[in-house]
Amino acid sequence: MKPSVLIVEDEPQMRRLLELNLGGDEYIAHSVGTAEDALKFIETSHVDVVLSDLKLPSMSGLELLEAVRRIRADLPFVVMTAYGSVESAVGAMKAGANDYIPKPFPSWDAVKIVIARALDVRRLREENRNLREALGQRYDLPGIVAQSPKMQEALGLVERVAQTNSTVLICGESGVGKDLVARAIHQRSRRSKGPFVKINSTAIPENLLESELFGYEKGAFTGAATSKPGKFELADGGTLFLDEIGDVPPPVQVKLLRVLQEREFERLGGTKTVKVDVRLVAATNRDLRAALEDGTFREDLYYRLNVVPINLPPLREHKEDISALAALFLRKYAQSSGKRIDGISPAAMERLTQFHWPGNVRELENVIERAVALSQGPVIEPGDILIDEATPKPSAGAAPFLPEGITLEQWEDEMIREAMRRAAGNKSQAARLLGLSRNALRYRLSKLGFADDAEN
Repeated sequence: MKPSVLIVEDEPQMRRLLELNLGGDEYIAHSVGTAEDALKFIETSHVDVVLSDLKLPSMSGLELLEAVRRIRADLPFVVMTAYGSVESAVGAMKAGANDYIPKPFPSWDAVKIVIARALDVRRLREENRNLREALGQRYDLPGIVAQSPKMQEALGLVERVAQTNSTVLICGESGVGKDLVARAIHQRSRRSKGPFVKINSTAIPENLLESELFGYEKGAFTGAATSKPGKFELADGGTLFLDEIGDVPPPVQVKLLRVLQEREFERLGGTKTVKVDVRLVAATNRDLRAALEDGTFREDLYYRLNVVPINLPPLREHKEDISALAALFLRKYAQSSGKRIDGISPAAMERLTQFHWPGNVRELENVIERAVALSQGPVIEPGDILIDEATPKPSAGAAPFLPEGITLEQWEDEMIREAMRRAAGNKSQAARLLGLSRNALRYRLSKLGFADDAEN
């Protein structure tokens, strides 16, 4: 059965155009002119997705969204807004809207893509609920060890999101395997026969990142002797993996937002519009919500990227995977070195499982590679396990690097509380003591449960 779209638009001509262009082979389109009529329709008829203008008579689109969420919390809701009111659309997404599309529409195909994306996300969420209920189900992806519940949950999301075209944001510390997960999403998607193109924004100078992503025309800058396609063009029909997206400079963020909204861009120095069919998978080891508070990351881009977030835990939070990971790396490096090494001794394995692994899986792999190189017998022994645990030695009488039994996160929280105590509750003074912006401190205080008093 075709999905049913309810169009909520008070302008008759636009309402009719939407109904004509969306109805047909892909959707069953219904339309109403007021929010009140929309609520009646939702209560009495089958609706799969709502497409609503933000400006409506008597009841705004935001008020309609709130009312719809009370009736059907899982009903996908997409807002339409004028180009000058993007802030309102971002506010709607904060309130629970799935997506937005600007008016005038880039194209009717763009409208259909946004609706399809909202439907994909709902299906993904439904399947993820089923995943949580089916705890006995196991997921296995090549090259990824996931025996722990936390990693199984992450792989369950990978399996489900792979079959959609939704943008994915992979979050996790450096070294947890975000690139492997991105490639697994591509390999299990309908785009698997297309290209998988990877780019790390921190590995490219800021002034060259735009031309790397979007390409350039001959003469666009000194040294541009020929035209060159960018990564988006090279990934057409496939997947673009943009690593460390939190470090993308603001001018490039604007162009990324346009590509995600309209699937088109211009090369650097060019005037011809290039259209692409690319699925974006982004990754970051930064807290993008903190970047929003700092003003270094665009809100509208964040909500476009954060359609389906996948959080990969640090290795210290799923230590039950260490033995299987170590065995995997042992086989890999024993084979490449030509050595016959049958396993890891219990004492050596205990040393591996007791370490906190700040470098995560990547650090574990390096340690095993080194152990294979140093090993002189058929079994890896504790003496072969060389872990870099060097920390600055405190001077006589100095406090230890971290208090015993406390994590870095707990230590930071205590420092924030201490700064607030010394500043007698004054946020501006506490921010100066900590070397933070006031907005950054407010964000951290909100996580600790402090009331947000804007005048303090």
